[in-house]
Amino acid sequence: MSKLNFAVKHVKRSGVTRDLPYGREELRWVANSSTLIYGERDAILIDTFTTIDQNDELVEWVRSFGRRLQAVYITHGHGDHFFGLAQLQRAFPQAELVIAPAGLPTAAFQASDAYVESFWGKLFPGQIPDPIVLPLPLRDARLDLEGREIRVIDTGFTDTENTTSVWVPEIELLVSGDVVYDDTHPYLTETDAGSRQVWLTALDTLQELEATTIVPGHGRLRIVGPEVIDDTATYLRDFDAAVGRSADAAALFDSMMRKHGNRVNPGSLWGAAKKALQS
Repeated sequence: MSKLNFAVKHVKRSGVTRDLPYGREELRWVANSSTLIYGERDAILIDTFTTIDQNDELVEWVRSFGRRLQAVYITHGHGDHFFGLAQLQRAFPQAELVIAPAGLPTAAFQASDAYVESFWGKLFPGQIPDPIVLPLPLRDARLDLEGREIRVIDTGFTDTENTTSVWVPEIELLVSGDVVYDDTHPYLTETDAGSRQVWLTALDTLQELEATTIVPGHGRLRIVGPEVIDDTATYLRDFDAAVGRSADAAALFDSMMRKHGNRVNPGSLWGAAKKALQS
């Protein structure tokens, strides 16, 4: 039996917060990742992309591997991770489209007509797939690929509620979803001080897996090593410390930019600063 393998496709898009006070123009983007785990015959895809064109590219990329797509697993309910399901379903009708049951309400909200019209549709006019297909609840906290276990790790509230990561023990691969960020400002707009502590606990859990390779949900167009887990934890602690000493959102943004100004997508920090200090 040959060893499992994997491949990653990255795409860049605009961030969701675009009114930031300053920040280097060349860093004003964010990347999404989609990971294909495959054996001799079959494959499982982890997460899709945001726009129609990005997901058309994803379909062709998956086809290029010549495997039967067994399932598409969605790590959490943010739309930029599952909006491609309708296109994947048309291309690979045999594939199961699944998410951990707790993540389904968030996905349903993100896919609602009202939210798409007021949020995603305004940010990416004419680019959001229609209709949007929702994943079905995964029956167990695991997937099986050619007789090998792929585990779903419940990570709780990280950048949104009820997130997960995917662990492939055979190849020591962690597909982290939005639990780990690689040199990118994490999306903190939905968080508060309490949920960020839950996030830190989730990072400790992932650290214990001793993964050798990590695919972050958002990062710098690359796969990385376990050091990014500590980097993400450091950012969260720095943010909480800066909240406590900042008078307003602008001061919080300045404080974090002095420490983390080389990270991608400063708009994410600006959105988080405004939420944290209600400016």
